[in-house]
Amino acid sequence: MTDGVDGTILVINSGSSSVKFALFDLAADEPRRVWQGALERIGFDAGRFAATDVRGTILIDETLAIPDHVVALDLLLGWVEDRMSQKDLIAVGHRVVHGGEECDCSLLVTPALEARLKRLIPLAPLHLPHNLAGIVAVRLRRPDLPQVASFDTAFHHGLPRVARLTGLPRRFEEDGIRRYGFHGLSYEFVIDEVRRRDGDAAADGRIIVAHLGNGASMAAIKDGRSVETTMGFSTLAGLPMGTRPGDLDPGVLLHLLIEKQMPAEALQDLLYDASGLLGISGLSRNMANLLAGQHAPEAAQAIEFFCHHARRHLAGLTAALGGLDRLVFTGGIGANSPEIRARICDGLGYLGLSLDAGRNAGHERVVSSDGSPVLIEAFKTDEELVIARHARDLLGASSTVEKTHAHG
Repeated sequence: MTDGVDGTILVINSGSSSVKFALFDLAADEPRRVWQGALERIGFDAGRFAATDVRGTILIDETLAIPDHVVALDLLLGWVEDRMSQKDLIAVGHRVVHGGEECDCSLLVTPALEARLKRLIPLAPLHLPHNLAGIVAVRLRRPDLPQVASFDTAFHHGLPRVARLTGLPRRFEEDGIRRYGFHGLSYEFVIDEVRRRDGDAAADGRIIVAHLGNGASMAAIKDGRSVETTMGFSTLAGLPMGTRPGDLDPGVLLHLLIEKQMPAEALQDLLYDASGLLGISGLSRNMANLLAGQHAPEAAQAIEFFCHHARRHLAGLTAALGGLDRLVFTGGIGANSPEIRARICDGLGYLGLSLDAGRNAGHERVVSSDGSPVLIEAFKTDEELVIARHARDLLGASSTVEKTHAHG
């Protein structure tokens, strides 16, 4: 346990219409998950507040009106405080999608940081306003409570310059238009998990992590650092996703804007909410639903589109690494879908990928064959745990600084 830090930390992932949360106890060396849940359908009359403990026991499951994030966080904090003494909740950690060019680590939330994140909203217009709403809602109820922002872009902060460039004239980079990368909290967890289980040499090898879910990306990681990733300036780029198209010829966007005179707002809705698996299938954004209904040609095409582009990006990332030692599948699809893992690996034997069908179907952690030159793994990520670690470490560091000043 970090010196001087005890109690519990509430981790919040505030989205457009939901607030996911987890509570962690700091009594041991590693933060221990106690509860988890979500407030869903924020802004609707029939919202839902549900939570379970680590054994899956239902603690609350209620339908109620949740008009906005302030009400959602007020409900959540009130519920947490009713179940513990108020002094035990020592901090709230937030997943913040974008930290800008300056943020290479988690930070304590200050008025200056809030102001900077507001200025960054144009870089992540569909995510940052909701992340900030969660921060503001906590501050309004508990202004005394320290808050920590953990950034999804921070893991990629040290990307090589060539991987940060967009190909636009240099002057645009001065306005923050560059490749950033996302899902960094997930990648950090995976590398920490490899290091914990298999040692420093394994974690410092040539690794591709495939974070596949409703949002999806891959990262090439060497010496524990991101050297290339499929997402770039925004969360739209790279792999196809549940409702986002992935890489798209910019000429298509020009055609829609100029020739079809599509309004910018309609184009934004198209790219973020109506494309990808949902757009191609016309049926669902959910991969499990598509796999269950793949007798329908549209569902089958959406699945193959996803796997085709995942294979293409996976192979491309090996160039940035100069080879491949380990492939890790994670995220809702990556950790849970043997069929998608098999279809992505199919045809990539020339890269050293050899999947064991039995291990893969049996949901084992290692799913590669014994003779595979590349180790292939599949396991769940835990972004909330990473945020809890960051909050604990920041509080410990600030506590140490305060003690040093007090005794100086």
